[in-house]
Order: sequence, then structure tokens, then C-alpha cells
Amino acid sequence: MLGRNSVQPRIPCATYRLQFNRQFRFADATRIIGYLRDLGITDIYSSPFLKAKQGSLHGYDIVDPRAFNPEIGTDTDYSAMAAELQRHGMG
Repeated sequence: MLGRNSVQPRIPCATYRLQFNRQFRFADATRIIGYLRDLGITDIYSSPFLKAKQGSLHGYDIVDPRAFNPEIGTDTDYSAMAAELQRHGMG
């Protein structure tokens, strides 16, 4: 049971997976978020986007878990993507 100050958990209705790599970056994802929302997608999830081995196409070979993969984008690019998701009410 949720307490008085609890937040209702978000339950995704329709998810879409993004595969980040040097050919599909945060900026690319930001550009298609509105389109995904128009398709009825409510939430996205993704491949790992932490600093991976150079040239990784899947992101699972992480070499630095404290940094974004520079081939995918910067902190600013990630923040812009997150803001676009929030603007469309997506998770």
C-alpha cells in the first residue's frame, strides 16, 4: 500500500528499445522521440550507453562505468534527450 506522500509507480504501456552506438547517438534519439510518441510509445529503454570499448556496436563491453560513451554523445546531449522525453510525457 502506498503511503500518504508516496508517488504512484510508472507502468509503461508501450516500450521501444534504442540501440546506441556511433551510428545512432543521443542526438538521433532526441530527433525521433516525438515520432515514437505519435506511434503510441510511452517509454523507451536502451542498450548500455556508458563508455565502452571504441567502436562497440552494442555497448556491453564497458570500460568506464563513470562516463558516457563519447561516441554516443555528451552529458549535454543526454540531458537534451531526457528533456525531450519529459516534454512528451514519456519515460
